[in-house]
Amino acid sequence: MAIKNKIVIIGCGRLGSSIANLASERGENVIVVDQGSTSFDRLDDNFSGYKILGDATDISLLEEDAYITSAREVAICTGDDNVNLFLAHVCALIYEVPQVFVRFADPSKSSLIAGMPSIKAIYPWELSINKFTSLEGGNDR
Repeated sequence: MAIKNKIVIIGCGRLGSSIANLASERGENVIVVDQGSTSFDRLDDNFSGYKILGDATDISLLEEDAYITSAREVAICTGDDNVNLFLAHVCALIYEVPQVFVRFADPSKSSLIAGMPSIKAIYPWELSINKFTSLEGGNDR
């Protein structure tokens, strides 16, 4: 059995690059996968992980380049909910990644991961409203 010691981030947009930068800063073993080479421009100059240019729905890329079999955590942050859902199921069910975080714009997608304890959803709109609420609570009216 492979040692599960990597964090794989699929999608290097604002959310994916922020997670990658934070993990790299903490000294984690990070692999970032994205289809667009300019997406990697969002990574900090001192990013110490690996960048893989390619389509994460290609299973051979996940296995051979991203070392998904040794991932302890995957953050799936592409801009396509359906791709994210597919990859979450692949990571959790086929590769048995212990922790899978998946970004959804559509909250109704949560029903498609119900009962899967290793998959947790991230909703950017929910994070934004929570931040707004915390800021609003600090204002004197």
